[in-house]
Amino acid sequence: MKKELLKALPKMDYLLKEENVIKYIETTNRTLVVEALREAIDTCRENILTDKIDELNIQEILRDFEKRIKLKSKNHLRRVINASGIIVHTNLGRSLLSKEAAENVMSVIRNYSNLEYDIEEGKRGSRYSHLEYLITKITGAEAALVVNNNAAAVMLVLNTLCNGKEAIVSRGQLVEIGGSFRVPDVMKFSGAVLVEVGTTNKTHLYDYEDNINENTGVLMKIHTSNYKILGFTEEVDGEELQKLGEKHNIPVIEDLGSGVLIDFRKYGFIYEPTVQESVNKKIDVITFSGDKMFGGPQAGIIIGKKKYIDKIKKNQLTRALRVGKMTIAAIEATLRLYLSEEEAVEKIPTLYMMLSDKEIHKKRAQKLVRRLRNNLNSFSFKVDTGYAKVGGGSLPTETIPSYVIKVKSNNISTSRMEKLMRENDVALIGRVNNDEFIMDLRTILDEEFDTIVDIFKLIEERE
Repeated sequence: MKKELLKALPKMDYLLKEENVIKYIETTNRTLVVEALREAIDTCRENILTDKIDELNIQEILRDFEKRIKLKSKNHLRRVINASGIIVHTNLGRSLLSKEAAENVMSVIRNYSNLEYDIEEGKRGSRYSHLEYLITKITGAEAALVVNNNAAAVMLVLNTLCNGKEAIVSRGQLVEIGGSFRVPDVMKFSGAVLVEVGTTNKTHLYDYEDNINENTGVLMKIHTSNYKILGFTEEVDGEELQKLGEKHNIPVIEDLGSGVLIDFRKYGFIYEPTVQESVNKKIDVITFSGDKMFGGPQAGIIIGKKKYIDKIKKNQLTRALRVGKMTIAAIEATLRLYLSEEEAVEKIPTLYMMLSDKEIHKKRAQKLVRRLRNNLNSFSFKVDTGYAKVGGGSLPTETIPSYVIKVKSNNISTSRMEKLMRENDVALIGRVNNDEFIMDLRTILDEEFDTIVDIFKLIEERE
């Protein structure tokens, strides 16, 4: 029986003449079609050999092919709808770019640009000149440099100022960032020798001073943006540390993690140090991320005193860590929005999602529910209060009052519903709690409403 079934397996030439296969050859890539067909035939062969099937069904092979070619034809990195309520969702691409930033990126990548060309002088220019003026104007720093992410920024600064020397850091600030990368490991690769001082919960100024010697390269302060130690705690203020550095002629580095340029206390949040505060404390070199709460693309921004930034720019690692034209275009447009706090809060998606009034999202939730109810019969929808989070390792103890839509299905389990949402062409990522599928309006865009309705309609039709 097995031999007969194996002999009867259709040949590739035969399957390539099937109407459904021809359709995919015309609309996708022939190489991918042949690959998907071969995999479908191989799967059928394996099923025969393992006694999983006892008759040959060519239509089943073609259905298997169709599933495979659809998967192969999709971009692996693709759009999703974030209904989780986590605003800076690291797994979903962190910060969204503003409309202005996206348009600036599109303009630059669809045309030639003056990336490294000085139009006024008619000669070669520097890619860093496009951003330095705006960064220094907004932050008050003397000079600035942008690299591809904040871990790279920290490594580059340390490699320039502390290679082969000791970097003194509070033990309570040696954080682990995303993807199991740890600050001590980043420091090690920079060539700096880590010197831990103080305890997990308390570090005093004398802890730094007692460890200064002739081989001390930098004093370093790291903002623990992704966790909080509460209770019996103490840390050294950046201004005190800077004065100690000046006393011993040692540069001070502060890694802020998130690039906060707005005082969030005005909007009801707990205190989060701003970049401008660190500049006002005269910290020598400051690093922070270009995404997260800054609200731009992934990047590491280095600011500080010109004599140190100039040294960092000359480091050969700078070229390896440099940013491309798309990142520069996105950061420039984002920075221009920060020239007006009102405009930044309104137009930078991360800031708008964080700081907008919750009643706005109540109305939006009600509007989306009306659309869903008008188009669907097998689901129940309920608007309720909820809480969103900043995410991205920022403001870990803060929750943001929000409105959510809670969904139940009459036909399928909530776990099945959640899986189908994820497996859609445009995945809808929500959360499940108390056997309900929950969508948080703070992270859903208005232009995604129609797509969400279509996703629910598709699931209803299938199930």
